[in-house]
Amino acid sequence: MADLKDFAEQLVNLTVKEVNELATILKDEYGIEPAAAAAVVQAGPGGGGEAAEEQTEFDVILKAAGGSKLAVVKLVKELTGLGLKDAKGLVDDAPSTIKEGVSKDEAEGLKSSLEEAGAEVELK
Repeated sequence: MADLKDFAEQLVNLTVKEVNELATILKDEYGIEPAAAAAVVQAGPGGGGEAAEEQTEFDVILKAAGGSKLAVVKLVKELTGLGLKDAKGLVDDAPSTIKEGVSKDEAEGLKSSLEEAGAEVELK
């Protein structure tokens, strides 16, 4: 257990150059692409810095249905699991929240799907 704490402290105290070198080693020798390496660097030692936290939950807001309202209503129905009448109500009452508290990947996926159907969408 003490070894893990020492290891964790070593990781937290790495410089930007060392983090980049570690990422290269992990990728080249082990086939691992560490996506969160930049987050460790931004937090800094002890994590006590005043760095802005990255937003992890998003709300998907339908701003307008656009030119293809029927397609947007059908997609909202499919994405939310609502009935046709409720989905139509959400689209008619735009701007309205389609989903709340979803991950960044899910929010971006919903946004792109809705925009492909012709809707105007905003993430908050």
